[in-house]
Amino acid sequence: MKSFSELTEREVLALAISNEEEDGRIYADFAHSLRDEYPDTAKVFVDMAAEESEHRRQLIDTFAGRFGDHIPLVRRQDVRGTIARKPVWQVRPLGVDAVRRQAAAMERDAERFYRQAAGRSTDAAIRKLLGDLADAEAGHEQKAGEIESRRLSGETRGKEDDDASRRFVLQIIQPGLVGLMDGSVSTLAPVFAAAFATHNSGNAFLVGLAASLGAGISMGFAEALADDGKISGRGTPLLRGFVCGLMTIAGGIGHTLPYLIPDFWTATIAAACVVVVELLTIAWIQWRYMDTPPIAAAAKVMLGGGLVLATGILIGNAG
Repeated sequence: MKSFSELTEREVLALAISNEEEDGRIYADFAHSLRDEYPDTAKVFVDMAAEESEHRRQLIDTFAGRFGDHIPLVRRQDVRGTIARKPVWQVRPLGVDAVRRQAAAMERDAERFYRQAAGRSTDAAIRKLLGDLADAEAGHEQKAGEIESRRLSGETRGKEDDDASRRFVLQIIQPGLVGLMDGSVSTLAPVFAAAFATHNSGNAFLVGLAASLGAGISMGFAEALADDGKISGRGTPLLRGFVCGLMTIAGGIGHTLPYLIPDFWTATIAAACVVVVELLTIAWIQWRYMDTPPIAAAAKVMLGGGLVLATGILIGNAG
């Protein structure tokens, strides 16, 4: 790999051509991934991809006039210190706003690239060319805003944002909340039953670990197999199952980890404090995303958690 400072003007221009081609294809990927759920935003990225294609054509014409027809292959990954573009499968699952932010960041990165290249160039003609390209990239971001304003009215943007929020709740929050509730509540009984039956922190930790992992695997598969998401709009089964399973494990591990403390009563008090935090977190999520009144949400989860906790302690002491 070369550092950016080691590139010749010819290689910098070749890198610019490669960058424009890659960015255009990323915008086209964004458009393709958004066309079913966000058709208006998809049209914005179709226009942006067309803009990048035009810029690439202009760069190729400039390169050919200056250096000839052969353009060496110089890519971002060949230059040390450059920022790699995130592919669509890393950005798209984060929502339409994340895609929009990524597009804006791409334009800013491109402008900075040309400013840095122009700043170190000693050839007056190349320096002017790179400065013009930096100005063009700055204009690209403004142009993207103009395209978005033309394609997306305030009403359309608001509707897409509402749809995005709804999908986020259906595909991430709901399965995550189900998992967190199951992991936090259902594992209370076995953990505290083992703790009070043996008065041994190590035994309680092993039971809690087994219960948490087992519940996580079970809940993950149950969520993934329950609904393919095509009709309900709840997203891909794999994503929902992963989120649900992961949050189930997190909910159970939270009050299990304190039993790594050797002293039984210290570990139990710490575990009880964690349980309170877990239940309050569940209540907050219900209030924040499910519009459940905060007092009602807290009362319900505290009542349910308290009953399960009491059950575990009673069974443990009975043993």
